[in-house]
Amino acid sequence: MKSPFPTRPGLLPRDAAGESWLAAVIAVLCFMACLAAVGAMAADRAARGWAGELRAEATVQVRPRVGETGPAAAARAAETLAGVDGVEEAVAMDRKTAEDLLRPWLGEAALPDLPLPFLVTVRLDRDAPASAVVLSRALAQAGLDASVDDHSLWRGEVEGAANLITALALAGFLLTAGAAGAAIVYATRAGMKAQSAVIETLSLSGATERGIAWLFQRRFGLLAAGAGLVGAGAAAALVAGLRALGGEGGLTAALPLAWSDALWLSPCPLLAATVALVAARIAVFGTLGGRRA
Repeated sequence: MKSPFPTRPGLLPRDAAGESWLAAVIAVLCFMACLAAVGAMAADRAARGWAGELRAEATVQVRPRVGETGPAAAARAAETLAGVDGVEEAVAMDRKTAEDLLRPWLGEAALPDLPLPFLVTVRLDRDAPASAVVLSRALAQAGLDASVDDHSLWRGEVEGAANLITALALAGFLLTAGAAGAAIVYATRAGMKAQSAVIETLSLSGATERGIAWLFQRRFGLLAAGAGLVGAGAAAALVAGLRALGGEGGLTAALPLAWSDALWLSPCPLLAATVALVAARIAVFGTLGGRRA
């Protein structure tokens, strides 16, 4: 069905109410919202990665019995644990490795005379890891005096911190996206106010409310879509650049980036345009309804 009047953008004054500046604001807010979304995804990815690493590892401290050396007890514990279901590898930690781990904290001077615990590092099956109870039972059956640390305490703290970072990033995204939506709504209402004479003229000329609404929907929908495309494109370029510079880790292990993150930003222009379309329609009908009243 043909529109009741021509819906060419030329019917509306160009750059009314500073639309170019509003488009710039929308582009910046969309850019920030996209970065916040990528930050939330990266934080969630980091949280799952840290938790997965901690779940896949355990540490065993072995206390040698009378007549048995520490290295021998640790080697026997590693051999015992290597045969347990859910364990991929168990390796006795030698003194040099233990000293290398402590050197950044204690320095060189104290290490030669420092009595170090005899440790076994255990790499668990990620799909079906052996529990600390199973490992402790196997060591006890082998006659070993040892304690198992499955990193559950550290894992809880790391997961809590990572979840907090994810929640903050998500909150930042929602706030920025809300600000972008508010800017789009403001742009639409500013256009309504600046062009109230145009709306009244079109209405008196016999144009229908739907036709007038479509004029503004098209105007501000295109404006928001273009600004959203610029903002999302800039964010995607930045994410791709950081991913390329950072290699596999994406610049930092704390917020690992992926190439797919840039693709997740593609709906931004469509979402911005949708908000503008809805806002324009509501604003036009509200303006015309107020005039009738």
